[in-house]
Amino acid sequence: MTAPTDPPLVVVKLGGSVITRKREVERARPKVLARLAREIAAVPGRRFVILHGAGSFGHPGAKKFGLARAPPPHEDPAARARGAAIVAAEVRRLHLLVLRALVGAGLSPASVPIATHARNRDGRIASFDPTPFRDALAGHRVPVSFGDVVPDDAWGFSILSADTIAEALIVPLAPARVVFVSDVPGILEGPSDGRRRAAREVTESVVAALRPTGASPDVTGGIRGKAESMRRIARAGVDAGLISGLKDGELSRALRGEDVYGSWARAGSR
Repeated sequence: MTAPTDPPLVVVKLGGSVITRKREVERARPKVLARLAREIAAVPGRRFVILHGAGSFGHPGAKKFGLARAPPPHEDPAARARGAAIVAAEVRRLHLLVLRALVGAGLSPASVPIATHARNRDGRIASFDPTPFRDALAGHRVPVSFGDVVPDDAWGFSILSADTIAEALIVPLAPARVVFVSDVPGILEGPSDGRRRAAREVTESVVAALRPTGASPDVTGGIRGKAESMRRIARAGVDAGLISGLKDGELSRALRGEDVYGSWARAGSR
């Protein structure tokens, strides 16, 4: 629960597309990551939960081992467990880089590996314990979690994305807003061969026009999956925005509550 005197809480999801080079294997963007960490640390009077995607550290392996889909008939459960272990190790290498960047920026991060606090069933979240996030915030630290491979009651193991974690935190933590940070300035509309602009409001028609996945090996639903998450967060009563992390200062402004350029699903919108 949020105490009346607590500063506003903002959930920040650093997308794998902005903190890694998604078309290369395990390639981080250390300068971008360091700048984003500094932009978060530069905003006073806020509490933060930071989530991050797997990018080039997790998506290729998750796709290779089929962790985002039901296991095919007669798949050896041990083989799926082996794939889950490999992907989990890859993602944790990126997680350590994120933690180091946050420490370097002056923040006090607390790692929350979600695989020990959540379970899926048939590839969808089935149980979620927000206690580690609450405890970290109560201890004046910044909880940091990430999209990961989690136990799945039906499939053995499956992917729980950072976007889904953001949704799961809305009710227990009641954040003031959720900011998704990407390598694009929002959900882009218009012809692919012309100048495309961000859809300023994420409506049902905007979501319906999106393809489920893009060209990169995204196993979490791509831009459409993100837009659907934003709509659900808005229906739960919290503003959710998608902005670019490649433009200096945009994240800091969004964390202060400013209406920066990007795509926004507004609380209570239909």
